[in-house]
Amino acid sequence: MLEKYFPNLIQYYDEFMQAINETTQMMLVSGTLIIVLGLIIGVIITVTKPKGILENKILYRITDALTNLTWSIPFMILYMMLYPFVSSLLKQNALRVPGAFIPLIIGGVPFFIRQVESALSEVDPGLIEAAQSMGTSNFHIITRVYLKESIPALARGASITLVVLFGLTTIAGTFGPGGLGIFVKRYGYDRNMLDILYVSVIIIIAFVSLIQGVGAYIAKKTTH
Repeated sequence: MLEKYFPNLIQYYDEFMQAINETTQMMLVSGTLIIVLGLIIGVIITVTKPKGILENKILYRITDALTNLTWSIPFMILYMMLYPFVSSLLKQNALRVPGAFIPLIIGGVPFFIRQVESALSEVDPGLIEAAQSMGTSNFHIITRVYLKESIPALARGASITLVVLFGLTTIAGTFGPGGLGIFVKRYGYDRNMLDILYVSVIIIIAFVSLIQGVGAYIAKKTTH
């Protein structure tokens, strides 16, 4: 029965599983670093902006300008710009999954930075003023007020960012690292193997739904 309805998928099953594994690696490594770096830089931009609790015009302008500059470059062009650096750094691994990490991180961090900035801006200024009036340190204001109060928005922003990252892995795959997106294009679209196309679409929908579901669950549980 499987051979009847999914002949091509069975024939290229090993490559199919390898493509899923490659996409998973890109998502886990790049996604984790994007969330961590984006959160740190997003907090820095928020607290150093004019009238922020740690106002610093020079640091704010530098981080904000670099974020805008990186964000404005289309990912495919960004990947081509970074490829010589990645090749010299990784040598033989530049055309494998590790070669996609740096471009994906640099391409995804600015997006999450803006998500973090938007989430933190929703925190009630009255809470920050109250914390300052009680002599709370800036570090505790950041961790116990800014971050704690914005967890639902941060969870939603992180899920959106990871869904966008999933799309970027498809573009990255065209440069050699592989992944599910380029596998679907190579066999499902270019060779018109519809069984591979449909099964892959189901896997992609499940993957994206899982990301969105986790983000929505965290947001719901932390909303008060």
